[in-house]
Amino acid sequence: MQFSVVRILLVLQALLLSAQAGNSVVNLSHYDLMRVDFAAMKREGVVGVIHEATYPRFDRDSYYGQRQNAAMRAGLLWGAYHFGDATDPIRQAEHFLSVVSSNWRGPGMQPSGVLLVLDFEKNGHYPGGTMSAAQAARFVERIKQRTGKYPGVYGSENRLRAVLSDSKASAADKRVLGNCWLWIANYHYEPHASSPWNHWRMWQYTGDGKCDLRPRSAYPKSVANIRNAERNIFRGSDAALAAFWEENSWQPSE
Repeated sequence: MQFSVVRILLVLQALLLSAQAGNSVVNLSHYDLMRVDFAAMKREGVVGVIHEATYPRFDRDSYYGQRQNAAMRAGLLWGAYHFGDATDPIRQAEHFLSVVSSNWRGPGMQPSGVLLVLDFEKNGHYPGGTMSAAQAARFVERIKQRTGKYPGVYGSENRLRAVLSDSKASAADKRVLGNCWLWIANYHYEPHASSPWNHWRMWQYTGDGKCDLRPRSAYPKSVANIRNAERNIFRGSDAALAAFWEENSWQPSE
């Protein structure tokens, strides 16, 4: 009986969240080796794709450009992220914008532009070390200076809380990062916002096949032809997501 009550409560929580949010964003990188079926994504309710563009040290994702064009032909919104490291954050920001801009030329570019994100994770598999809060603040300031838009900041709930509650993170740097919109990862339960943010805009609830949330119909781990996808819930309807994307994205021609 106790198990049944818990299960019912989890189902009701999932239904409440789904009524207020859309499971409509997928993120990709060069680690996803398949030929992605973006048309199938669109049919399954995906609205936007955020793809890795650059990573340490000053490398570019070889899949980025071709997938951008294929996704946009399928009618999907497009975003780009940079995986940060502990090298010069200004140079990282310039490299990121250069790669995004160079791939934006050509026919069929969407009016809403590119949604930009800093991937602010612990760096355990690339050279260059792990980006600090101070370096992240300098990176997002540079993006704002160059584009007029603050990027999103992505990270796991536990890491963001640990890094930004540490005494090494200054109040000034936290204020700068607080200007960005929050994209948070938690594969176990709905996350809480981490200071300096009041709430998350996007929540990555699954990646690499990891997801403890139920029911599976509300929290699928696959999409189109990707079995272990990285899927995200946006806080709001699909219409609100499209408006958010347009408001916060960058037109590289500007």
